[in-house]
Amino acid sequence: MFKKILVPTDGSELSGKAVDGAIDLAKIHGASIVAMNVQPPFRVPPIAEMPSAQFFSEDKYEETIRAYAAEILSDVENRAKAAGVPCEVATAVYDQPWQAIIDMAERKECDLIFMASHGRRGVAGLLLGSETQKVLTHCKIPVLVYR
Repeated sequence: MFKKILVPTDGSELSGKAVDGAIDLAKIHGASIVAMNVQPPFRVPPIAEMPSAQFFSEDKYEETIRAYAAEILSDVENRAKAAGVPCEVATAVYDQPWQAIIDMAERKECDLIFMASHGRRGVAGLLLGSETQKVLTHCKIPVLVYR
């Protein structure tokens, strides 16, 4: 039924459980997975108008987030390999993670997005928003929410 499953991960315990679920589903369907990590772009803090306040450069920031993403995605690759599931990885640097997830799913021609949800409700859900909710609202590709 599914041939290519996108699974976004931030390295948290909750998204790790979703990764395991996506790998299990991919194995059942003979599918592959695309594991992705989204990081925010570099922003100069408002106080950085003073030269001494800039603790590291944009280049150092990029290097740091790419290394962090590689560490997270390497773990997913190893778990998929152990299960015999083909896996490719992708990193995105984007302001809006939900949009990066949808764009990646379309670019990689995925037929399912498999993602975790923190399940925030009420005021917390309204104020913090939910990347999962935004993906569900704006995506034309099927989304499986793993809790």
